[in-house]
Amino acid sequence: MEHQRLEGDRTLMRIHIGQSDKWHGESLYQAIVELLRQEGLYGATVLRGVGGYGSSSRFHTGKFLRLSQDLPVVIEVVEYSERIDRILPQLDEMIDGGLITLEKAHVILYRAKNGKSKESH
Repeated sequence: MEHQRLEGDRTLMRIHIGQSDKWHGESLYQAIVELLRQEGLYGATVLRGVGGYGSSSRFHTGKFLRLSQDLPVVIEVVEYSERIDRILPQLDEMIDGGLITLEKAHVILYRAKNGKSKESH
């Protein structure tokens, strides 16, 4: 199978929230990922941390016998900056406590020449 290589500049958005954060009764991270999907952003990855602390300085960890109820969660999105700018007002409404970081990223994308790419979920 032949592959093509696509290269360009994008924006990396990281959304830092807690696993127990909610939006209208559902997990905030799930609601954000659904919003991103509905708005047509290319993709998102949700990462759950094994520990961390935020502005409260209270350390959250899954180290002990039971998992913490509020482990850190990071949602990463690589997208055109205009598309990220368009979604920020909706994220402002949803995120009560958290952090969003934006940085420029140089992206190298590999995909099958027929336009289909392997995706892992």
